[in-house]
Amino acid sequence: MRTVTIVYDNEALQDDLISDWGFSCLVELKNRTLLFDTGTKGDILLHNMKKLDIHPSDIDSVFLSHNHHDHVGGLSAFRDKCPDAEIFRPDFSKTIKEFLPSLYTTGYLKGIEQSLIIKKEDGLVLIVGCSHPGLERIIKIAESLGDIKMVVGGFHGFAKFSALKGISRILPCHCTRYKDKIKNKFPQCTISCGAGRTVNF
Repeated sequence: MRTVTIVYDNEALQDDLISDWGFSCLVELKNRTLLFDTGTKGDILLHNMKKLDIHPSDIDSVFLSHNHHDHVGGLSAFRDKCPDAEIFRPDFSKTIKEFLPSLYTTGYLKGIEQSLIIKKEDGLVLIVGCSHPGLERIIKIAESLGDIKMVVGGFHGFAKFSALKGISRILPCHCTRYKDKIKNKFPQCTISCGAGRTVNF
């Protein structure tokens, strides 16, 4: 089973998890486990991972979207627990490319941020950090690989809601300014985000 689990977010969906400004999620594939971003504080990241029964030593790779502290602040604490995990830093590729089987980076857009694309047999999962280059631009780049079935992460001030049309699952997290408007426009597709949320794909 392939899943995305929200580990760190402004909101928490379980009483034993800590909410805090920042973002991190765990991507579990058939043969690989990847941590996308590391939140703001290492102690909160590790606390939430423990409560979610996520073991740092089981994580193969870390993908960092951009160098803002609310996305990389927990990296040092994580590396203390898992020093051998491969780190894919924001500027490791300037353009879209496959860096591991079925995993793509959008490239370092505008010299600000990269996003993660997971290519499945029936479409794509797009995971974003804060969407500083513009979610509509990130979506357009990802669509060069196929149809997007799910988008997860921080959308920042994104308001061109028509860009989400046709995406069957939408999880606006962290810094998304217009969560309520997105939910009102796409009520059947929008899933509430928060630490503890797990979605299969």
